[in-house]
Amino acid sequence: MVFQDKKVLVVGVGISGNAVAKIAKQMGAEVTLSDSKAEADIKYDLQELRDAGVKLVFGKQENTLLDGVDMVILSPAVPVRIPLVQEAYKRNIEVTSEVEVAYKLAKSPILAVTGTNGKTTTVTLLGQLMRTRYPNAGVGGNIGVPLCEEALKAGENSCVVAEISSYQMEASKDFNPHVAVELNVTPDHVVRHGSMEVYQQMKEKMFANQTKDDFLVLNYDDPKTRDMANRAKGQVFFFSRKEALAEGAFLCDGWLTIVWQGQTCKLCKADELKIKGGHNIENALAAAAAAFLGGVRIPKIGETLKAFEPVEHRIEPVATVNGVPYYNDSKATNTDSSIKALESFDGHLILIAGGDDKHTDLTEFMTLVKEKVDELILVGDAAERFKEAALSLGYAPEHIHEAGYSMDKAVEIAHQVSGIPQTVLLSPACASFDMYTGFEERGRDFKRLVKDLLK
Repeated sequence: MVFQDKKVLVVGVGISGNAVAKIAKQMGAEVTLSDSKAEADIKYDLQELRDAGVKLVFGKQENTLLDGVDMVILSPAVPVRIPLVQEAYKRNIEVTSEVEVAYKLAKSPILAVTGTNGKTTTVTLLGQLMRTRYPNAGVGGNIGVPLCEEALKAGENSCVVAEISSYQMEASKDFNPHVAVELNVTPDHVVRHGSMEVYQQMKEKMFANQTKDDFLVLNYDDPKTRDMANRAKGQVFFFSRKEALAEGAFLCDGWLTIVWQGQTCKLCKADELKIKGGHNIENALAAAAAAFLGGVRIPKIGETLKAFEPVEHRIEPVATVNGVPYYNDSKATNTDSSIKALESFDGHLILIAGGDDKHTDLTEFMTLVKEKVDELILVGDAAERFKEAALSLGYAPEHIHEAGYSMDKAVEIAHQVSGIPQTVLLSPACASFDMYTGFEERGRDFKRLVKDLLK
């Protein structure tokens, strides 16, 4: 990708936007970074951008920002529907995304993972797997690390592992990973995309440019991802936790197994994994499949799977207080993700849930809550709707506790009502923006409060 002497507008201050603005400037572009927020509302330190010579514009985004611009690069949080971007399209200005820039800067193959749930665990594991062969492998994207930076750091004769969200695909056209992984598709981000159909289209854009020399790894157990094989241009490689496949990665007699082109390879036993739950067996199978296709040796795959620790904020063990284990699952920002967490435990849960409500259907989630949760502690904007849904399905009102907008109170209640053999689980089934800047801040606050109980 050539930035020299180009005039570039980056829209959206953030991890990705800030990084791509600096890189474009370093490569010879005249760069403006614009955000519709006032500067006082921006949480990032902008001094490094100013020192680099990036022009910063805050507040109302006038169409004059586009005058003379050769390229518009969008941060993931910026939808293409905003007036400034629509005006750019009308002027035939190239509109692209940070991940597309990363793809064009990359000198090594990209292995990309998307899905409604499980992306971060799968990408983190896949990154560790790929580094057994390519020590300099880059790992970035929606995981919180700019993909463009990782692509440059990886350089040649290596690889780049990418976590890709539906947001990042909106403005992408040419992005083409050598190995694409589709984990699952369940209701999420409908407010952003307008419908589940469009949401799925964004997921499928990730493999739209593949050729017969590329690979598409699909979850056989998810009907939506299994059907993607009908639109695949690359070689399809299925993974399954529930079915023994003729070819692919699957669970067989308790072993994670790969069968491909007449070769059968046992990787490790499912009970040797340190990550909990059936969904994490799926994540491990997906990562192992992608690593296998990326050239990692089978013994290294097995060793790495067995050594892999839980990802922060995803059913992460925090501490045991008076014999009661506490788990941080703050990354569960939708009901499907929280359902997977609940299914990972046998029952007797003290569940802290709620937050910035996505207004998805709660029936399946609350049915499982009734089965597995002894005490339900609710926080944030979603508390009232969650309470109503629980009560409508017959959950006992005396076992519902409301903590308002206070994680301190939620943890205090959990400590008061819990005892052996119960487990306290933060798995909100909601975004965090009513109380926190993101699920990471929420999870770390929870962990701090739990560890304070040990003092």
